[in-house]
Amino acid sequence: MKSPVPCLSQRDGEEDSDNTPLLQDAPRAEAAPVCCSARYNLAVLAFFGFFVLYALRVNLSVALVDMVDSNTTIADNRTSKECAEHSAANKVLHNPIGKRYKWDAETQGWILGSFFYGYIVTQIPGGYVASKVGGKLLLGFGILGTAVFTLFTPIAADFGVGALIVLRALEGLGEGVTFPAMHAMWSSWAPPLERSKLLSISYAGAQLGTVISLPLSGIICFYMNWTYVFYLFGIVGIIWFALWIWLVSDSPETHKSISLSEKEYILSSLKNQLSSQKSVPWIPILKSLPLWAIVVAHFSYNWSFYTLLTLLPTYMKEILRFNVQENGILSAVPYFGCWLCMILSGQAADYLRAKWNFSTLCVRRLFSLIGMIGPAVFLVAAGFIGCNYSLAVAFLSVSTTLGGFCSSGFSINHLDIAPSYAGILLGITNTFATIPGMVGPVIAKSLTPENTIREWQTVFCIAAAINIFGAIFFTLFAKGEVQNWALDDHHGHRN
Repeated sequence: MKSPVPCLSQRDGEEDSDNTPLLQDAPRAEAAPVCCSARYNLAVLAFFGFFVLYALRVNLSVALVDMVDSNTTIADNRTSKECAEHSAANKVLHNPIGKRYKWDAETQGWILGSFFYGYIVTQIPGGYVASKVGGKLLLGFGILGTAVFTLFTPIAADFGVGALIVLRALEGLGEGVTFPAMHAMWSSWAPPLERSKLLSISYAGAQLGTVISLPLSGIICFYMNWTYVFYLFGIVGIIWFALWIWLVSDSPETHKSISLSEKEYILSSLKNQLSSQKSVPWIPILKSLPLWAIVVAHFSYNWSFYTLLTLLPTYMKEILRFNVQENGILSAVPYFGCWLCMILSGQAADYLRAKWNFSTLCVRRLFSLIGMIGPAVFLVAAGFIGCNYSLAVAFLSVSTTLGGFCSSGFSINHLDIAPSYAGILLGITNTFATIPGMVGPVIAKSLTPENTIREWQTVFCIAAAINIFGAIFFTLFAKGEVQNWALDDHHGHRN
């Protein structure tokens, strides 16, 4: 019987397998309880890991505002006069202890982008190593290395721009392995009907890390000085590493305290989806159109995401003219919405798949469209409302919030099409998706030489157009089932 809802579809044969509801007609193991389960404990620890990861990544965006000599900013004529000063008089004088550097706008752009020159290098190797030896140690040491390097940021800044750029690139090397390693771990831990929930919980830590670190960095810079920003987050990263090594295992089979029922539930749910072949099918992977659909979507989404992530504090200061304390708080508001949206969309996506019989492909398409076209519309709107501070913050917040839907869209589609190689696939897509982080801030700075609202409109419009293109491409060419090349027997299985 045909479903009256387009996304609710029946089994029509292999050619329509992407529209087949999840695991229809297949025997399902009884779901193990969520409370105190090993898989949800892993999700929570991963959540805090990515919290630390993004705190370490974005704190420089706020601190840099305070690291640069104001006289250099004046000489560069970066602060726009189109909008009136919007900062209230400060009751507490800004702490002037932190050392200042004469870095012009172009230099700041290279400092912000340098992280990604290291980040891009370890994506594919990270995915490959994680698929062979597991992701626990790789992810743990990746974050530990980043935390340790962060502690040395003030020293590197004193040595000069070159030393700081090299240090940030080394931090990128450490962070580059983390997402592929996490995807590789979830390929062994996440039952198909819980993928959206588990992955959205773990990766939502990145957004909350941004939410907390941006205002906290601003407060630290305001009342203390910018050096303490790096000391605080570096120490937190080291503490997290100790907990991760103590409590986490690479797979259910090696976990010391997992219940027998949960272990059987996870292993039985993944039984027909994982490959035991030792060699990686590189040629089929690279020829896979569904993979390239994820690449295009990931690249497109990250263009606007990284543009805002690295330059939103600058936009708040130089266009909307908020001080460093207000800057950090307001820059964090959009990411709070994104964090909340990621958590809720993960629940909604798996609910649609399990209870409403939506196909995996339909859910991935729907959530990607909402999470890419919605932000594009509000990003453009934010550029065209002039100096209306309330609307600017509101539109940027809605834009970033809607992006959270992508966490249950293209972001986890790697696990749908090739769970055995999910880490490698994420390494490939994230390699391309890192390019916007490398060139986006530099291009944005070059497009805003006079720092006018009209110039920033161009920046926002370009990001929106790229986002819309990625959404359309993914919708046309994405798949929702395990691909033949990802299975031992080369017969597709539905997930």
